[in-house]
Amino acid sequence: MFRYLVSAFLLSASVAHAVELHHVDVRTGTDGLSPVSLMLSNAAGEAIACSADIAHWYSVELATAEPGAGIRIELWFDPETGTYSVLNDKRENLPVERLWCGFAGRAYATRAQVVLERAALPAERPVSCAGTTDRLNCG
Repeated sequence: MFRYLVSAFLLSASVAHAVELHHVDVRTGTDGLSPVSLMLSNAAGEAIACSADIAHWYSVELATAEPGAGIRIELWFDPETGTYSVLNDKRENLPVERLWCGFAGRAYATRAQVVLERAALPAERPVSCAGTTDRLNCG
C-alpha cells in the first residue's frame, strides 16, 4: 500500500512540474490604435447594461442606460490585427472577444450581441437597442 502511495505522489509531482508560468507583455496606451465610439440608444422599455467579454471566462460591464437614454462606449481598433480593445484604469488594452447588451439585472440571460466588424468601423457608429421583456435586439 505504501509503495502505491509513493508512486502516486511521484507521478503527481512530475505533472506539477509540467506547468510553466511565462511573463505576458500587456499592451498599454493607444499608440497605433484608432478610436471607435459606439453610440448606443436605449429604445427598450427598461434599463439596459452593456458588457464586453475580454477573456473566455471574464467579462467587464461597460455602461448602463435608462429607457430613452443614450450611452457612448469607447473602443480602440488595431488595424494590423483587427482587434478591438477597451482600456482599464491602468490604460492596459483588454481585447474584446464579444460585446453585448441586455436588460439590466438579467443582462446575460437577455443579451444581444453588438457585432464588431474586424475591419475598421467608422469613428462613430450608432447602435439602437430595443426588444421585448425576454430578449434585447441591438443593431
